[in-house]
Amino acid sequence: MDTTRIRTYGEAIAQGMSSALGNPLRAGLGALAIAVAVATIVVVVTALDGLGRYARATGARAFGSDTFLLAQIATSGQISRRELADKQQRNPAVTRSDLRFLERHAGQDIIYASTVARVGSATSGGRTYENASISGTTATLAELRDLGLARGRFLQRDEELRGAQVAVIGADVAETLFPSSEALGGSIRVAGRRFEVIGVQLRLGSSGGTSLDRNIWIPMTAFERVYGPPPTLSIFARARDVEQTVAAEDTARAGLRARRQLRPGVADNFDVLTPDAARDFVLRLSERVSVAAFPISAMALLAAIVVITNTTLVSVTQKTREIGVRRALGAPRTQIMREIVAESMLVALAGGVAGTLLTGLAISALSRVISLDIVVHGSTIAWAIGAAAASGLIAGYYPARRATRIDVIAAVRAE
Repeated sequence: MDTTRIRTYGEAIAQGMSSALGNPLRAGLGALAIAVAVATIVVVVTALDGLGRYARATGARAFGSDTFLLAQIATSGQISRRELADKQQRNPAVTRSDLRFLERHAGQDIIYASTVARVGSATSGGRTYENASISGTTATLAELRDLGLARGRFLQRDEELRGAQVAVIGADVAETLFPSSEALGGSIRVAGRRFEVIGVQLRLGSSGGTSLDRNIWIPMTAFERVYGPPPTLSIFARARDVEQTVAAEDTARAGLRARRQLRPGVADNFDVLTPDAARDFVLRLSERVSVAAFPISAMALLAAIVVITNTTLVSVTQKTREIGVRRALGAPRTQIMREIVAESMLVALAGGVAGTLLTGLAISALSRVISLDIVVHGSTIAWAIGAAAASGLIAGYYPARRATRIDVIAAVRAE
């Protein structure tokens, strides 16, 4: 780009800035419209990104990042009563002997952890927590899931083998039963039996509408001593080498089919739930939100373009005589057009930058207050400011074209 052209564009930008600063109210209205539109875009994109990361985080906590599940009945969504009845009739219970068979034939490549849960109450010092999710499990569960321990530790293998009466409790259980004292090292009673608290989880929120903060984890052997043998188990599993996840799923499925002597072509009489399927609920929610969110953002941006177009048209009308005089003195139409488009773009950019920065600061402050992992990425900021600049260009084109078509003689005579 030669020096003359650079000087020409510089003059256009300077003239556009002068015009915008000379009418702060008009420019402010246009900038405000763009700021609102850009803020909408930033919020939508950030919220969708947050939903995706929320799906991954809750999946890791409730299921496991690369973990799959073998169970009598397992589904990531709703299931009809008929389907449930069919599965209950067709699928036999998953037992401890099934787990031992899988560990014996594929234990070197796959980590297994069995769990069973029931709803019950826990007490401590005269306080009661109702509707706790009391789960019996094995020590290997900590290798499969992000259990989010805030203090203490998870169950150990020797405690599992001897049925030690120890427990790891969720945040809600800890706050209810130990409101003014440290839960770690304290004791709770489950079904009349005393359990020592050896671990306390962070506040994990919920997954699929189910709270993750009401858990009480105890060794499987202790669970069986309290409640008796469970009717069926859920077996979580993960490849020791995460790159072999798909192969591990196939191996575990083949192992359980062999255990149950299912012939080729016969359908599985158990369910396998994969990590992707476990995250489907939140991901589907994210997709549904995006269907409505992007049109809303586009409408906000369109409304901002209309506002800037109107304010720029007012600017052109107010400068009709000035434009006429300049045209009569030999100013080219392209120069007039550049100045008007520059004014529109500067107003849009100012609104875009202000809207993006203020929204980013607000989201950052909100994430700290509610302790939620929400991040405005640099790419989101770039897209938002780019959308503002493009809106300014679009909004300024029609007023600029109209200004170049003004009748010079009529414009000079205009008051």
